[in-house]
Amino acid sequence: MGPDKHTVRPGGRGILATAVTVVCAVTVLAAPGTAFAAPDPTPSASATSGASASPSPSVTLPPDKDLEAVRRKLDDLYHDAAVATDAYNAAEEAAQKQSAQIVELAKKIVKGQRKLDQLKQRAGRAAAAQYRTGGLPDSAQLVLSDNPSQFLDGAGRVLQGQRAAKGLIRELTQTQQDLKQYAADAAGQWNKLEAGRKAKAAAKKKITERIAAAEELQSKLEKKQKKRLAELERQAAYQAQTAWLDTGILGEIHGNASAAGQKAIAFATAQIGKPYVWGAEGPDSYDCSGLTSQAWASAGKPIPRTSQEQWKQLKHVDVKDMRPGDLIIYFDDASHVALYIGDGAIIQAPRPGRTVSIGGAGTMPILGVVRPDA
Repeated sequence: MGPDKHTVRPGGRGILATAVTVVCAVTVLAAPGTAFAAPDPTPSASATSGASASPSPSVTLPPDKDLEAVRRKLDDLYHDAAVATDAYNAAEEAAQKQSAQIVELAKKIVKGQRKLDQLKQRAGRAAAAQYRTGGLPDSAQLVLSDNPSQFLDGAGRVLQGQRAAKGLIRELTQTQQDLKQYAADAAGQWNKLEAGRKAKAAAKKKITERIAAAEELQSKLEKKQKKRLAELERQAAYQAQTAWLDTGILGEIHGNASAAGQKAIAFATAQIGKPYVWGAEGPDSYDCSGLTSQAWASAGKPIPRTSQEQWKQLKHVDVKDMRPGDLIIYFDDASHVALYIGDGAIIQAPRPGRTVSIGGAGTMPILGVVRPDA
């Protein structure tokens, strides 16, 4: 039976929009605190100290306001892990490019050295020829010639020889300069690779520290407390999504997915249920930008790997102009990204311990929207 006027809510919500709001109310999958990343390779102090203030398993259920503080702390820890995840992904992507550049430079150095060896051999042969003529240059031999015919022929050879000698010297000089530059470039790439390795290690340390602190904090909650915490997460997601819908934004969004956007959505939909793993880009697990980058790669449109670079490099569009397939970037630091699928819904890889799922587009603070196939 088709939708009727009773399925519409304030703010221009349709059936799916309303359903998404309900989903936010009954599942923790769309809860805030999603993970993704912004380059910040500097390791910070361990956040495990925050876990020591959490309730111990033996205490009774604390007031709601205390659990709300726990929820916010968990959000902060997972957000920090998300920021570090983007730093890790950025360092990994840079390392791959730098390694490829080093390989190409090595090939150029080998080729240049072979060319230099050949040029030196040519110079050696020229020197040997001069030695065989008594050490006299061609121009001197030409002046000493008494035969007019030989003189004219020799004049042409002298000019050719002079040009060849100058060309050989230029080639030798240029090849030597090229080799010097290739070596300097390779050394520079090696230095960048080493700096990236350190940044990657620092990001990994930060990720593992924040996730460990979050897991320790949750492990100290009683079963009742965990249940109540999940309820607080559901409420926060529901309230945020409802507030976003009640602005009437869906009444302004009318865009239809492009052909490439439909392919990206189909790919992302097929990943629902797969676990979030930081640094992963499929096929068995994903982090947030791993999912969005692979979704658009499957649509024939490669995009940057990290959420920050997706925000920096892709075309920005107004929220009211977005269409299914566009990417919504979240938080001021662009540390999370999700794929918009229409009617106020997104597909995302949320955070550690969660799976790829459908959620409400308004459950997190929206920084902006980008379009991969603009």
